[in-house]
Amino acid sequence: MSTAREQPIFSTRAHVFQIDPATKRNWIPAGKHALTVSYFYDATRNVYRIISIGGAKAIINSTVTPNMTFTKTSQKFGQWADSRANTVYGLGFASEQHLTQFAEKFQEVKEAARLAREKSQDGGELTSPALGLASHQVPPSPLVSANGPGEEKLFRSQSADAPGPTERERLKKMLSEGSVGEVQWEAEFFALQDSNNKLAGALREANAAAAQWRQQLEAQRAEAERLRQRVAELEAQAASEVTLASEKEGPGQGQSLEQLEALVQTKDQEIQTLKSQTGGPREAPEAAEREETQQKVQDLETRNAELEHQLRATERSLEEARAERERARAEVGRAAQLLDVRLFELSELREGLARLAEAAP
Repeated sequence: MSTAREQPIFSTRAHVFQIDPATKRNWIPAGKHALTVSYFYDATRNVYRIISIGGAKAIINSTVTPNMTFTKTSQKFGQWADSRANTVYGLGFASEQHLTQFAEKFQEVKEAARLAREKSQDGGELTSPALGLASHQVPPSPLVSANGPGEEKLFRSQSADAPGPTERERLKKMLSEGSVGEVQWEAEFFALQDSNNKLAGALREANAAAAQWRQQLEAQRAEAERLRQRVAELEAQAASEVTLASEKEGPGQGQSLEQLEALVQTKDQEIQTLKSQTGGPREAPEAAEREETQQKVQDLETRNAELEHQLRATERSLEEARAERERARAEVGRAAQLLDVRLFELSELREGLARLAEAAP
């Protein structure tokens, strides 16, 4: 194919696909990388063509006619049917902007082809319809996925080049069926990927919460141990104070008893008075101090019991978090196994499509 007499008026880059002629349902990629797709204008014949070269072979050689329609099937994918080539072409672009530019240029070329046909039929002097189509070269865009347009698959085309009724019906049926099977597999694959990401995020959150609870548990254990030591110190201090008080009271009481025994028969009332005067004033402060110490010990024991209860509750929460983490791990494992199975089935499906493409004439 020679384009010596043709001039490019627009160029862009896209992944090129053709409908599978054997199944009429699936897309066959022209290659793993994006190709240059250009509009050419033949001034001699007043013909517009869409051409894409892959290596030494013409992947697309489609003459634009007024009956053709370029259909956007997603934000980055479009298609048109060429009854002369007996196929449907699909283009996957890197961005919606590139798709819009290609579609607008398709409409301009289609209108120019219509005007050229009308003037040719009228037999008038035909001026170049390409005058309104400024030469435009779009810089190569980043490559989209080498696995094809993914979920940006097309399902229907709304027009063809209007050949015979049989050919038109066959093209409509081919376009209405679409690549449903492959799209369903890929949709399920992406759903599993999303589920796996959510489960992995939940597992990370559970691990973070478990680590935080573990730190809180260690801090509460340290606090409980410190309080136990403080209670033991207070108990020892209270015992020593009671012992010292007893030692202080001992000699005074002994002396008082000796005096009282000597005067018991004659001064019984005086002995009672002496007891209240000698023992009472010293015992009252010490009793108050002991009661205050006992109250502190009771408060500390109550606080310790509350901390132990809180510690047990935290341990239960930690155990629940561990159980939840194990359940999440098991769920992630099951999801990963299911994902592996789906990936294997998808790989087999693509290999089958590749074999069909190779076996096709």
